Amino acid sequence: MTLPARVRIVEVGPRDGLQNEAQVIATDTKVALIDRLARAGLPAVEATSFVSPKWVPQMGDAAEVLARIERLPGVDYPVLTPNLKGFDAALAAGAKSVAVFAAASESFSRRNINCSVAESLARFEPIMAAADEAGVRVRGYVSCVLGCPYEGAVAPSAVAEVAGTLYDMGCYEVSLGDTIGTGTPGAARRMLDAVAQRVPVEQLAGHYHDTYGQALANVYASLQAGVAVFDASVGGLGGCPYAAGASGNLATEDLVYLLNGLGIASGVDLEALVDIAAWISAQLGRPPASRVARASLAHRGRRGCAA
Repeated sequence: MTLPARVRIVEVGPRDGLQNEAQVIATDTKVALIDRLARAGLPAVEATSFVSPKWVPQMGDAAEVLARIERLPGVDYPVLTPNLKGFDAALAAGAKSVAVFAAASESFSRRNINCSVAESLARFEPIMAAADEAGVRVRGYVSCVLGCPYEGAVAPSAVAEVAGTLYDMGCYEVSLGDTIGTGTPGAARRMLDAVAQRVPVEQLAGHYHDTYGQALANVYASLQAGVAVFDASVGGLGGCPYAAGASGNLATEDLVYLLNGLGIASGVDLEALVDIAAWISAQLGRPPASRVARASLAHRGRRGCAA
Protein backbone atom coordinates (compact mmCIF):
# COMPACT_ATOMS: atom_id res chain seq x y z
CA MET A 1 0.00 0.00 0.00
CA THR A 2 1.26 3.46 -0.91
CA LEU A 3 1.87 5.73 2.06
CA PRO A 4 1.38 9.50 1.91
CA ALA A 5 4.34 11.37 0.43
CA ARG A 6 4.02 14.18 2.95
CA VAL A 7 2.58 14.55 6.45
CA ARG A 8 1.46 17.71 8.20
CA ILE A 9 2.23 17.77 11.92
CA VAL A 10 0.13 19.78 14.34
CA GLU A 11 2.30 20.57 17.35
CA VAL A 12 0.20 20.57 20.52
CA GLY A 13 2.92 20.89 23.16
CA PRO A 14 2.36 24.54 24.14
CA ARG A 15 -1.31 23.84 24.89
CA ASP A 16 -2.03 20.16 25.43
CA GLY A 17 1.48 19.54 26.70
CA LEU A 18 1.64 22.33 29.28
CA GLN A 19 -1.94 22.88 30.41
CA ASN A 20 -1.82 20.39 33.29
CA GLU A 21 1.64 21.20 34.65
CA ALA A 22 1.41 21.88 38.37
CA GLN A 23 4.15 24.51 38.39
CA VAL A 24 3.46 27.95 36.99
CA ILE A 25 5.15 28.31 33.61
CA ALA A 26 6.24 31.83 32.72
CA THR A 27 4.63 33.51 29.74
CA ASP A 28 8.12 34.19 28.38
CA THR A 29 8.78 30.45 28.35
CA LYS A 30 5.54 29.68 26.53
CA VAL A 31 6.19 32.34 23.91
CA ALA A 32 9.76 31.14 23.39
CA LEU A 33 8.55 27.54 23.03
CA ILE A 34 5.99 28.46 20.37
CA ASP A 35 8.48 30.58 18.44
CA ARG A 36 11.16 27.89 18.52
CA LEU A 37 8.73 25.22 17.33
CA ALA A 38 7.57 27.36 14.42
CA ARG A 39 11.16 28.11 13.41
CA ALA A 40 11.87 24.34 13.45
CA GLY A 41 9.49 23.98 10.50
CA LEU A 42 6.23 22.94 12.15
CA PRO A 43 3.35 24.22 10.02
CA ALA A 44 0.84 24.38 12.89
CA VAL A 45 1.57 25.14 16.55
CA GLU A 46 -1.40 25.02 18.91
CA ALA A 47 -0.58 28.06 20.99
CA THR A 48 -2.93 28.15 23.96
CA SER A 49 -6.46 27.66 25.24
CA PHE A 50 -9.11 30.27 25.99
CA VAL A 51 -10.71 28.58 28.96
CA SER A 52 -11.61 29.75 32.43
CA PRO A 53 -8.45 30.33 34.53
CA LYS A 54 -10.44 28.84 37.40
CA TRP A 55 -10.40 25.44 35.71
CA VAL A 56 -7.10 25.66 33.81
CA PRO A 57 -4.87 28.21 35.60
CA GLN A 58 -1.91 27.41 33.34
CA MET A 59 -3.73 28.96 30.37
CA GLY A 60 -4.67 32.17 32.17
CA ASP A 61 -2.22 34.18 30.04
CA ALA A 62 -3.74 33.07 26.72
CA ALA A 63 -4.32 36.56 25.32
CA GLU A 64 -0.81 37.72 26.24
CA VAL A 65 0.76 34.62 24.69
CA LEU A 66 -1.12 35.11 21.45
CA ALA A 67 -0.19 38.80 21.36
CA ARG A 68 3.52 38.20 21.87
CA ILE A 69 4.34 35.24 19.61
CA GLU A 70 6.23 35.80 16.38
CA ARG A 71 3.77 34.88 13.64
CA LEU A 72 5.79 33.30 10.85
CA PRO A 73 4.31 33.31 7.34
CA GLY A 74 2.61 30.04 6.49
CA VAL A 75 2.39 28.86 10.10
CA ASP A 76 -1.00 28.29 11.74
CA TYR A 77 -1.42 29.09 15.44
CA PRO A 78 -4.73 27.49 16.49
CA VAL A 79 -6.18 27.93 19.98
CA LEU A 80 -8.72 25.87 21.89
CA THR A 81 -12.13 27.52 22.45
CA PRO A 82 -14.59 25.28 24.30
CA ASN A 83 -17.46 27.79 24.26
CA LEU A 84 -18.61 31.05 22.69
CA LYS A 85 -17.10 33.14 25.48
CA GLY A 86 -13.74 31.56 24.80
CA PHE A 87 -14.15 32.07 21.07
CA ASP A 88 -14.97 35.76 21.52
CA ALA A 89 -11.87 36.20 23.70
CA ALA A 90 -9.71 34.36 21.16
CA LEU A 91 -11.06 36.46 18.31
CA ALA A 92 -10.34 39.66 20.26
CA ALA A 93 -6.79 38.41 20.81
CA GLY A 94 -6.26 37.91 17.09
CA ALA A 95 -6.85 34.18 16.63
CA LYS A 96 -7.27 33.07 13.03
CA SER A 97 -7.85 29.39 13.76
CA VAL A 98 -9.62 27.72 16.69
CA ALA A 99 -10.47 24.22 17.87
CA VAL A 100 -13.47 22.67 19.63
CA PHE A 101 -13.59 19.29 21.33
CA ALA A 102 -16.14 16.55 21.93
CA ALA A 103 -15.92 12.95 23.12
CA ALA A 104 -17.03 9.66 21.63
CA SER A 105 -17.86 8.45 25.16
CA GLU A 106 -20.87 9.68 27.12
CA SER A 107 -19.19 9.01 30.48
CA PHE A 108 -16.03 10.86 29.52
CA SER A 109 -18.04 13.81 28.21
CA ARG A 110 -19.95 14.13 31.48
CA ARG A 111 -16.82 13.76 33.64
CA ASN A 112 -14.74 16.10 31.47
CA ILE A 113 -17.13 18.93 30.52
CA ASN A 114 -20.21 18.06 32.58
CA CYS A 115 -22.63 17.49 29.72
CA SER A 116 -23.72 14.81 27.27
CA VAL A 117 -22.09 14.35 23.88
CA ALA A 118 -25.16 15.79 22.16
CA GLU A 119 -25.17 18.80 24.48
CA SER A 120 -21.48 19.44 23.84
CA LEU A 121 -22.02 19.40 20.10
CA ALA A 122 -24.96 21.78 20.41
CA ARG A 123 -22.70 24.23 22.26
CA PHE A 124 -20.52 24.46 19.18
CA GLU A 125 -23.26 25.74 16.87
CA PRO A 126 -22.90 29.41 17.92
CA ILE A 127 -19.11 29.07 17.69
CA MET A 128 -19.35 27.74 14.15
CA ALA A 129 -21.70 30.58 13.17
CA ALA A 130 -19.45 33.23 14.72
CA ALA A 131 -16.34 31.68 13.18
CA ASP A 132 -17.93 31.61 9.75
CA GLU A 133 -18.86 35.28 10.04
CA ALA A 134 -15.34 36.21 11.20
CA GLY A 135 -13.53 34.08 8.62
CA VAL A 136 -11.94 31.88 11.31
CA ARG A 137 -11.25 28.23 10.62
CA VAL A 138 -12.45 25.62 13.12
CA ARG A 139 -10.81 22.27 13.83
CA GLY A 140 -12.64 19.53 15.70
CA TYR A 141 -11.25 17.13 18.29
CA VAL A 142 -12.84 13.82 19.29
CA SER A 143 -11.62 12.23 22.54
CA CYS A 144 -11.68 8.55 23.54
CA VAL A 145 -11.76 7.19 20.00
CA LEU A 146 -10.01 3.95 20.98
CA GLY A 147 -11.06 3.56 24.59
CA CYS A 148 -12.58 5.33 27.58
CA PRO A 149 -11.32 5.25 31.19
CA TYR A 150 -14.90 4.80 32.40
CA GLU A 151 -16.56 2.69 29.69
CA GLY A 152 -13.71 0.68 28.24
CA ALA A 153 -13.96 -0.04 24.52
CA VAL A 154 -15.65 2.59 22.34
CA ALA A 155 -17.59 1.51 19.25
CA PRO A 156 -16.14 2.80 15.95
CA SER A 157 -19.69 3.76 14.96
CA ALA A 158 -19.88 6.14 17.95
CA VAL A 159 -16.63 7.80 16.88
CA ALA A 160 -17.90 8.10 13.31
CA GLU A 161 -21.10 9.74 14.49
CA VAL A 162 -19.35 12.44 16.51
CA ALA A 163 -16.66 13.04 13.90
CA GLY A 164 -19.26 13.21 11.16
CA THR A 165 -21.33 15.73 13.10
CA LEU A 166 -18.29 17.98 13.61
CA TYR A 167 -17.46 17.77 9.92
CA ASP A 168 -21.06 18.51 8.92
CA MET A 169 -21.03 21.53 11.25
CA GLY A 170 -18.12 22.99 9.29
CA CYS A 171 -14.89 21.75 10.90
CA TYR A 172 -12.21 21.73 8.21
CA GLU A 173 -10.44 18.85 9.95
CA VAL A 174 -11.28 16.34 12.67
CA SER A 175 -8.56 15.06 14.99
CA LEU A 176 -9.18 11.61 16.46
CA GLY A 177 -7.70 11.22 19.92
CA ASP A 178 -6.72 8.03 21.71
CA THR A 179 -7.00 9.84 25.02
CA ILE A 180 -5.85 7.03 27.30
CA GLY A 181 -3.43 5.43 24.85
CA THR A 182 -4.91 1.94 24.89
CA GLY A 183 -5.47 1.65 21.15
CA THR A 184 -3.68 -0.86 18.93
CA PRO A 185 -3.10 -0.74 15.15
CA GLY A 186 -5.96 -3.11 14.36
CA ALA A 187 -8.41 -1.13 16.47
CA ALA A 188 -7.13 2.12 15.00
CA ARG A 189 -7.67 0.86 11.48
CA ARG A 190 -11.20 -0.34 12.23
CA MET A 191 -12.03 3.00 13.79
CA LEU A 192 -10.59 4.95 10.84
CA ASP A 193 -12.44 2.81 8.31
CA ALA A 194 -15.69 3.59 10.11
CA VAL A 195 -15.00 7.32 10.40
CA ALA A 196 -13.97 7.53 6.75
CA GLN A 197 -17.52 6.58 5.85
CA ARG A 198 -18.59 9.95 7.32
CA VAL A 199 -15.55 12.19 6.90
CA PRO A 200 -13.13 12.23 3.94
CA VAL A 201 -9.83 10.72 5.05
CA GLU A 202 -8.09 13.87 3.79
CA GLN A 203 -9.88 15.77 6.57
CA LEU A 204 -8.84 13.40 9.36
CA ALA A 205 -5.93 13.63 11.79
CA GLY A 206 -4.53 11.14 14.28
CA HIS A 207 -3.82 12.12 17.89
CA TYR A 208 -2.26 9.18 19.72
CA HIS A 209 -1.07 8.83 23.29
CA ASP A 210 1.74 6.45 24.15
CA THR A 211 0.53 4.99 27.45
CA TYR A 212 0.92 1.41 26.19
CA GLY A 213 3.74 2.19 23.74
CA GLN A 214 1.43 1.93 20.72
CA ALA A 215 1.43 5.50 19.42
CA LEU A 216 3.90 5.04 16.55
CA ALA A 217 2.31 1.71 15.58
CA ASN A 218 -1.05 3.48 15.42
CA VAL A 219 0.49 6.22 13.29
CA TYR A 220 1.74 3.62 10.84
CA ALA A 221 -1.69 1.97 10.66
CA SER A 222 -3.19 5.40 10.05
CA LEU A 223 -0.69 6.15 7.29
CA GLN A 224 -1.75 2.90 5.62
CA ALA A 225 -5.35 4.13 5.81
CA GLY A 226 -4.38 7.35 4.05
CA VAL A 227 -4.24 9.71 7.05
CA ALA A 228 -1.61 12.41 6.47
CA VAL A 229 -2.06 14.71 9.48
CA PHE A 230 -0.91 13.89 13.01
CA ASP A 231 -0.86 15.74 16.32
CA ALA A 232 2.24 15.45 18.49
CA SER A 233 3.84 17.15 21.47
CA VAL A 234 7.51 18.09 21.70
CA GLY A 235 9.30 16.02 24.31
CA GLY A 236 6.19 13.90 24.79
CA LEU A 237 4.73 16.57 27.06
CA GLY A 238 1.18 16.29 28.33
CA GLY A 239 -1.46 13.70 28.99
CA CYS A 240 -5.03 13.66 30.19
CA PRO A 241 -5.94 14.76 33.73
CA TYR A 242 -9.20 12.81 33.53
CA ALA A 243 -7.55 9.53 32.54
CA ALA A 244 -5.43 7.90 35.25
CA GLY A 245 -2.20 6.51 33.88
CA ALA A 246 -2.29 8.35 30.54
CA SER A 247 1.44 8.89 30.19
CA GLY A 248 1.49 11.54 27.51
CA ASN A 249 1.19 12.53 23.92
CA LEU A 250 3.25 11.07 21.11
CA ALA A 251 6.53 12.98 21.06
CA THR A 252 6.98 15.12 17.95
CA GLU A 253 10.61 14.08 17.54
CA ASP A 254 9.65 10.38 17.70
CA LEU A 255 7.06 10.99 14.98
CA VAL A 256 9.50 12.89 12.76
CA TYR A 257 12.11 10.17 13.19
CA LEU A 258 9.58 7.58 11.99
CA LEU A 259 8.53 9.71 9.02
CA ASN A 260 12.15 10.33 8.03
CA GLY A 261 12.78 6.59 8.09
CA LEU A 262 9.80 5.99 5.84
CA GLY A 263 10.90 8.68 3.39
CA ILE A 264 7.83 10.80 4.19
CA ALA A 265 8.42 14.55 4.14
CA SER A 266 7.29 16.76 7.02
CA GLY A 267 9.44 19.84 6.63
CA VAL A 268 10.46 19.62 10.30
CA ASP A 269 14.07 19.83 11.49
CA LEU A 270 14.64 16.82 13.75
CA GLU A 271 17.83 18.14 15.35
CA ALA A 272 16.09 21.40 16.21
CA LEU A 273 13.23 19.44 17.76
CA VAL A 274 15.61 17.48 19.96
CA ASP A 275 17.14 20.74 21.17
CA ILE A 276 13.69 22.16 21.93
CA ALA A 277 12.67 19.00 23.77
CA ALA A 278 15.79 19.19 25.92
CA TRP A 279 15.27 22.90 26.59
CA ILE A 280 11.58 22.78 27.59
CA SER A 281 12.14 19.64 29.67
CA ALA A 282 14.92 21.45 31.55
CA GLN A 283 12.53 24.33 32.17
CA LEU A 284 10.18 21.81 33.77
CA GLY A 285 12.96 20.22 35.80
CA ARG A 286 13.05 16.80 34.17
CA PRO A 287 14.63 14.96 31.21
CA PRO A 288 12.77 14.63 27.89
CA ALA A 289 10.21 11.84 27.88
CA SER A 290 10.80 10.87 24.26
CA ARG A 291 13.05 8.03 23.18
CA VAL A 292 14.52 9.90 20.22
CA ALA A 293 15.42 12.97 22.28
CA ARG A 294 17.08 10.89 24.99
CA ALA A 295 19.00 8.76 22.48
CA SER A 296 20.08 11.74 20.39
CA LEU A 297 21.28 13.69 23.41
CA ALA A 298 23.17 10.66 24.73
CA HIS A 299 24.80 10.15 21.34
CA ARG A 300 25.89 13.79 21.27
CA GLY A 301 27.42 13.31 24.71
CA ARG A 302 29.37 10.26 23.58
CA ARG A 303 30.68 12.11 20.56
CA GLY A 304 31.74 14.96 22.82
CA CYS A 305 33.65 12.57 25.08
CA ALA A 306 35.34 10.90 22.10
CA ALA A 307 36.53 14.26 20.80
